[in-house]
Amino acid sequence: MTDQPSAAGDDRDLPEVVYRVVDSPIGELFVAATPVGVVRVAYECEDRDAVLAELAAKISPRIVEDPRRLDAVARELDEYFAGRRREFIIPLDYSLTSGFRETVQRYLTQIGYGQTRTYKRIAEYLGNPGAVRAVGSACATNPLPPMVPCHRVLRTDGGLGGYRGGLEAKIMLLDMEGGA
Repeated sequence: MTDQPSAAGDDRDLPEVVYRVVDSPIGELFVAATPVGVVRVAYECEDRDAVLAELAAKISPRIVEDPRRLDAVARELDEYFAGRRREFIIPLDYSLTSGFRETVQRYLTQIGYGQTRTYKRIAEYLGNPGAVRAVGSACATNPLPPMVPCHRVLRTDGGLGGYRGGLEAKIMLLDMEGGA
């Protein structure tokens, strides 16, 4: 995709979305950011064209590959995977989520490195104990893994549950953090 106006009109007032690919032990990560912060991290198993289409439809059609502008993000991810970073400090843009999902995803950043929570415990903490499935849905649609650490959420019986990047990635992240 390029920085061109759409048929619907002039896109110059829309934010620019920049992206790059970052190598990691769990495969390539597609990272996209707006002027607000990182807006999307996609795993290698996700359809990159679909991710670009989602960004164009929901954020802006002004999408540009510009690795240098995401050097700080790549550095934090590299440090995380090398075990030298336990908390991300780069700004995040929650534009691809809303409502209860956003509430859950923002809460997930409070789960410390190497710690885990259950879907049920999160629902209870957020004052909606009947929303266990909604918490699971919020984790499944998390646009910002591993910065928003949905991999740290487990089933009440201790099972892993699902993971957008695949169960192997979830296991590796938990093992790396010592939280499995």
